[in-house]
Amino acid sequence: MHQPTTFEVDGDAIREERMQAGLTRAQLADLVGVTDRYIRHLEGGTRRHMRKPPYFALRTALKATDERLRRNPPRPTEADPPERK
Repeated sequence: MHQPTTFEVDGDAIREERMQAGLTRAQLADLVGVTDRYIRHLEGGTRRHMRKPPYFALRTALKATDERLRRNPPRPTEADPPERK
């Protein structure tokens, strides 16, 4: 199956996970290797897509699952193709 080049993330979930982990945006940004502005944009919803390396670093830093961090429903390229009748 085709792997997406980006992942659509849920900013509210990122914020909740970050706060639960007791991290500031700057601390999370350092762990992920991005800027705190980037994290702010993700949490605020002005940026919803992440490339694989920072997404995997984010998921690891927050000790969170794909189900928790990714937006639902998945993008059409990520979903199973519709069944033909």
